Parts: sequence; C-alpha cells; structure tokens
Amino acid sequence: MAKIVPFKAVRPARDKVSLVTSRSYDEYSPAELASQLDYNPFSFLHVLKPAYLNMQKISATTRFKSVATKYNEYKDEEILKRESTPVFYLYEIQSKNRVYTGIIAGTSIDDYKNNIIKKHEDTLPYRVEYFKDYLHLTGFNTEPVLITYPEKPELTKYIADKKHKRPLYLFSSLNRDKHTLWRIKDESEIQWLQEQFNSIESLYIADGHHRSASSEMLYDEDKATSGNANLDYFMSFLIAENDLKIYEYNRIIHDLNGLSKKQFLTALNADFTVENKAQELWKPDAKFSFGMYLDGEFYALTLKDTTFDSTLEALDAQILYEKVLHPLLGITDLRNDNRIEYIPGNKPITLIKQMIDEEEYEVGFMLYPASINEIKDLADNNLIMPPKSTYIEPKFRSGLVVYEL
Repeated sequence: MAKIVPFKAVRPARDKVSLVTSRSYDEYSPAELASQLDYNPFSFLHVLKPAYLNMQKISATTRFKSVATKYNEYKDEEILKRESTPVFYLYEIQSKNRVYTGIIAGTSIDDYKNNIIKKHEDTLPYRVEYFKDYLHLTGFNTEPVLITYPEKPELTKYIADKKHKRPLYLFSSLNRDKHTLWRIKDESEIQWLQEQFNSIESLYIADGHHRSASSEMLYDEDKATSGNANLDYFMSFLIAENDLKIYEYNRIIHDLNGLSKKQFLTALNADFTVENKAQELWKPDAKFSFGMYLDGEFYALTLKDTTFDSTLEALDAQILYEKVLHPLLGITDLRNDNRIEYIPGNKPITLIKQMIDEEEYEVGFMLYPASINEIKDLADNNLIMPPKSTYIEPKFRSGLVVYEL
C-alpha cells in the first residue's frame, strides 16, 4: 500500500511568492533567462543558476555548491521560510484550458524499490548520477516527481471542499496561469490523507523518472552513513489520473535516408493507407493513425494491420519506430541519433510545418497521444516506453515548495 508523509517544507515568503517562483530553468531560452536574472532579484532562477554568465566555466561540483550557497542566502534573507511543523499542501494550477489539482507530499523510497510506485520510462545512468550529485551537494529539491493515482471519490470530495478554504498563496504567473496553494497542517486531516493513500495499491510515475531514480541512488549511497531520515522519501505532486493531460511527442527528421519522395511514399503503402490532405493542417484523432508533413503537404497514415500481442507493440510511438523510423529512415537510436528531433504535442503543428518549410528538416510525423491505461499497463508489466513517447502536464513551479535533504 502507498505511503505518503508530510514534511517541513521551505517555501517563499507570502509577499514574494509570485516573484520567487519560476518555470524550470531549462524551459527558458538564453535571452529569457538573462532577462529574468537581470530584472527580478527574487527569482528562484538566481538559486538554480548562480553567476549565470560564468556557469559554463566551472565544474559541476563548484556549480552545485554555488547553488547551495545561494539557497542558504535566500533563507537567511527570509525570501524563503521553513515550515515549523510537517505539512501537506494542496496545489491548483489553472491555465487557459484546464485546471490541475494535486497533493504535495513525501513518497516512500521503499515503495519505489518495491514497485508500489511504478515506472514506464527508462533512465539514462549519467543523468541519474548527475542529479544524485546535485541533491547530495545542494541538500534540497524543488522539482517534485509527478505521480498519478486512481480516482477516489473520497479524495475528490476532500479536494473540492478544501478549495473553499482560505489559501496560503494565490497568484498569477507571467503566462497568465493562476496558482493556488493550501496548507494542510491539521493532524487529523494529515492522518486521513495517509489512510486514503494507504488503501491505494499502486501509484504511477507520470513525469520525473530520473528524479526518483536519483533519490533512490542517493538513499543507497548516503543513508547508512548519514542516518538522514529525509532520504527515506522524495517530494511528489500526486494527482488523480483523469486530471492529467497527456500529450504526444511528435517527430521531425532531417532527411529521408537517401529515398526519394516517391520511393518513401511507396514504401509507406506497405503498412499504411496513405491519404494526401494537401494544405489541411491535419493531425490524428484516433489510435493507429499518424499525421505526416512532407514537401509542403500533409498526409494521413492509417495502419492497416492493428493486431498486436502486447500494449508496447500496439503503442503508436513504437509502431512508428518499427514500421517507419527504423526500417525506412534508418534511425536505430531514438535517444542519440542527431537526425531526429522531438516536438511536444502542446506546440501547434504549424511549428512542425515551419521547421520543415525552412528546409532544415525533411519530414515530420504527428502522433496520437498515449492513454493513461496504456501507461499503466506498461508499468504493471515492467515494460518501457520508447524515448519521448509522452509529454505530460501539469508542470510544477520551481521554488514554490522545497524538500530539504
């Protein structure tokens, strides 16, 4: 059964929360990052990227120690404050089209090791090692793992009722999203929430596989010698599975692997019904259907044979790899081949069209997003999705809630 725990979080002073919190720093272009650092002295980006202009000239160890130093300065200046008692939080993100609500809590390393917290993505050892070193040297994490759980009416009602209470924070970000945070500090509420999650058989990682794997590695390396109880858990944002928004990752390819347009279209006909959509901005609206943009025209590709033996084989991202990317376009390594790039499905397909029209890329493929049931079935059967199969929202604000190690 799933275990969650409250923790003594560090969070921004109430009057500065809208200034402190930021998107994840890797979501900013260099120009945006420089602008934020120049004009907002409270931004958490100053913690994540201290001495930004010199960051490429120093070692990772020195960089991480600089992060820790800046973080402690923020606490000394009371830009960030630590809770006096362990708490949970309820967090709502209201964007233009959707509302996401979930619970911020500590989740168990033991549950992760024992596959109560289940995974569907592979991890890269060097990235796991890198973030483990970051955690070890900075002593904090502000990027929770996004975890989903089966819908529970009791939790849904609790969340709806809690939203009628006065929030701790209510602010808007520059992209016009509205953010609301409620603190859950009543012991009876905390115990009730723990009992609710204790009755859930499995939790599923939606986003953050490297972060959770890094937390496990840090636990394995440091717990025996340090005895630090905070290493027993990692911070997670727990959200009901029907509240997630799962996007696809679309693919754009630099070339046709030596094939002419006619040869490529002929080869596609072996496995797909190919329909020319001309200038219609077409993207798939059902499984086993793919959009393609090539030489100024859109195409609809519909798979002819939809008989498969496993969820992995039937996954649209896997089908595209097995039927097109590998045999026709010669792409074997989806992670490292520099001929392929990935565009998250929350971006308009006009972006794909533009990038191909500018002739840096030759062909683009639009996929239908995977379902939560596909993700769970893969995780339940210890199967791994192809790289860049899903782009999942919501995305958490850096600096909103910090878990100290």
